[in-house]
Amino acid sequence: MPISLRLDPEIEARLAHLSRATGRSKTFYLRKLIAEHLDDLEDAYLAEHALEQLRQGGIAS
Repeated sequence: MPISLRLDPEIEARLAHLSRATGRSKTFYLRKLIAEHLDDLEDAYLAEHALEQLRQGGIAS
């Protein structure tokens, strides 16, 4: 599934530099970043949601 996103110029420059320096594509590094950090983001946001549910008197599961 193709996805388009805009990066800050500084991040784009860092990504481009890494890509050139290693010979790997920017897509390779973006996929790796997403795969390695998605679990952390899910944990953080789902925990925040569960805490909010508890504060509102609901049951978190």
